[in-house]
Amino acid sequence: MANHVTTRTREKPTGDEEAAQQLKLGEFANVPTLTLSEARLLINAVMSHRKNPPSNKEGDVFNKTTDYLDIFARFKAKENIEAVEQMLDTRTELVYFERSQLGSLCCETAEEAKLLIPSLHAKITDDDLQDLLDNIMRLRVSE
Repeated sequence: MANHVTTRTREKPTGDEEAAQQLKLGEFANVPTLTLSEARLLINAVMSHRKNPPSNKEGDVFNKTTDYLDIFARFKAKENIEAVEQMLDTRTELVYFERSQLGSLCCETAEEAKLLIPSLHAKITDDDLQDLLDNIMRLRVSE
């Protein structure tokens, strides 16, 4: 199979944001974030209270967004979404971004979580992280 050349060039990031061993979130450093499950819950609630349907262009973006969230949101039940949020909020040593990533990725092991979210290495022990992940996984299994 021949190498496929893309026709688009990748745009360089405009800021200094980076989610690596040392988080560099720029202006978003202390901004509260949502898990994919929370975003799904919020968007569905907003849309159910709207009086007018979205325009064609807005509707297309909305449909693609809700399709994505329906696929990748790990929790569907409001009670479980809230329980995960409460669990993650107790981990004050983690920044909002890290908590949202843990709630969205639902890693099975501390090693996997630290591989995907490198900034966790110096913030939480493997045992504490594994306990948190196990508690999140219990909620996921109950769905």
